[in-house]
Amino acid sequence: MTIWPLKFREFSNGEVLFADDAGGFFKSDDSFLDRYVTDQLTERDGAFLREGGHAFDTKFDLPWTSFAYRWSRRQSKQQQLSYVILVPTLRCNLACGYCQVSRAPESARGFDWTDDTLTSVLAFLDGVEGPDLKVEFQGGEPLLRLDLLEQVRDFCRARFAQSQFVVCTNLQNLGPREWAFLEADDTFISTSLDGDRLTHERQRTHDTVHTDVFFSNLDEAVRRFAPGKISALPTIDVANPPDFDALLDNFERYGIRSVYLRPVNHQGFARKLKQGEEVLSRWNALHSKFIDILIARNQETGRFMEEYYFSQCLKRVLCLGTDNHVDIRNPNFFASDYLVIDHDGRLYPTDEARMLSRIGRIDLSIGDIATGIDTAKVDVLNASSVNNFDPDCIHCAYQPFCGTDVVDDVSRYGRIDVPRADTWFCGRHTAVFDKVFEVLYRKDQAARNSVAQWSGVANWGDHMVPVHA
Repeated sequence: MTIWPLKFREFSNGEVLFADDAGGFFKSDDSFLDRYVTDQLTERDGAFLREGGHAFDTKFDLPWTSFAYRWSRRQSKQQQLSYVILVPTLRCNLACGYCQVSRAPESARGFDWTDDTLTSVLAFLDGVEGPDLKVEFQGGEPLLRLDLLEQVRDFCRARFAQSQFVVCTNLQNLGPREWAFLEADDTFISTSLDGDRLTHERQRTHDTVHTDVFFSNLDEAVRRFAPGKISALPTIDVANPPDFDALLDNFERYGIRSVYLRPVNHQGFARKLKQGEEVLSRWNALHSKFIDILIARNQETGRFMEEYYFSQCLKRVLCLGTDNHVDIRNPNFFASDYLVIDHDGRLYPTDEARMLSRIGRIDLSIGDIATGIDTAKVDVLNASSVNNFDPDCIHCAYQPFCGTDVVDDVSRYGRIDVPRADTWFCGRHTAVFDKVFEVLYRKDQAARNSVAQWSGVANWGDHMVPVHA
């Protein structure tokens, strides 16, 4: 019998999680770990490992082939471009203290697409080979240039068999023309809702008038549009977090069942805020607490809500080929299925990369809309966007489920060769996957019901998570 290498993670309760490179996992204890590392496995151990797909007897037999298939499905692959983030203006009519994009004032000049830039953007989109395209309008506040949004949408509707549009808006400026634009079935709204009214005003709108406008427009959007049309994301200040029950009450009030809890990003104006190890540990504790509150609330109300990123990580553990979120792709190829076109026509591999360039930290642009993608620069970034050979990741039980974030490393440390275990990315994701496996192995019905809903199965029980005693 040949055993695929097992990585392990020990927990404070004496349990040990084991995982192989293909993402097969089980829990056991120190006694099994001792037998494994000293090559003294019993027949019962061997039978368990074979049955779980962690071992094989003959190379190229069915268990070997099954493992190879599962491993390959864990690897992200290059895909056709199908998602673009467009920034028609960097101007904004708010001044959030932790703005990550370093917005420009609403009255500023030189921060919108020119006529030539618009022409080049449409020409670039015309060259997209796939039949479908999703367009996300970012800013600044993109509705300040509704004319540009209308021209892009009209072009895409005519050019692609299927197109979809997301407008990331602060909901401050909505007149008849804006409402008409947002009413279309192929157009969706993404906004920010940082919790209750007091928290939102403190972090974003800063005065009663702007706060009244925001909540009035959000009420109107919910009244006008069907469920699923509107998504909202809260940004959490770990030094002054909102009341999580009040936050969930507010989201549920607006019919939003998916909450993407985000810490303040280390980008743009937000770089002025302290973002050290103390903040990371506090964030991890807050996120864990939020998941517990969510599970208890779901059980009490029967109306299941999710924390989006936690659900993505959970699905990444349970389902092969789950690559919807780029942070947990591996390899995390840049300029593959998505890219960013900035207000000046520069191309970027991610939204965070354009933010770094905006503050002059480093130029991570990968070309220009007029001249195309700089493939040599993309190749340099892609060479560091894989965790399979990282000296820390290769020993981590969570490596098959996790990803990489070169841009975040550059932003925080100015380099990409910081030991993985010392990075914010690793500290955050280790805690997330710790929580994922804690919840997966819980025996209380509340956790089981939420896991079933989040993973899309009829029910959840002990038989779903292997244990070797």
